[in-house]
Amino acid sequence: MITPSQLAVRYVAFAVLATIANLAAQWALFLVYQGPRALILAMAGGTAAGLIVKYLLDKRWVFFDKEDDRYAEGLQFTLYSATGVLTTAIFWSIELSFDTLINHAWSKYVGAVVGLSIGYIVKYRLDRQFVFRSPAE
Repeated sequence: MITPSQLAVRYVAFAVLATIANLAAQWALFLVYQGPRALILAMAGGTAAGLIVKYLLDKRWVFFDKEDDRYAEGLQFTLYSATGVLTTAIFWSIELSFDTLINHAWSKYVGAVVGLSIGYIVKYRLDRQFVFRSPAE
């Protein structure tokens, strides 16, 4: 049996791992492309990387979901992604705001960390209510 405190620590640790995956993907994409809309393309790639990492970790280690039917899991991942639309809007708007208002090489990454942190708090509540309906053990 996992305590609420242990669950919170686990969720935060996985959010940190997903944030690292997101920022690493953004950084890698910036190395490859510096043209028009580079930030938007990097943010999209980073979002995809973070989404996959976070889903796999949350499913098994936060929500203890044991769904193994491919069709059902596909629907579950779709719903998980859909709850991410709002949190992605939060993350992207904060990252873009930091980049625009501060306009320094590091500002987009600080904005990403702030936006992702807020987004993950909202996402946990949405996922618990709409995606992984069985209570955590």
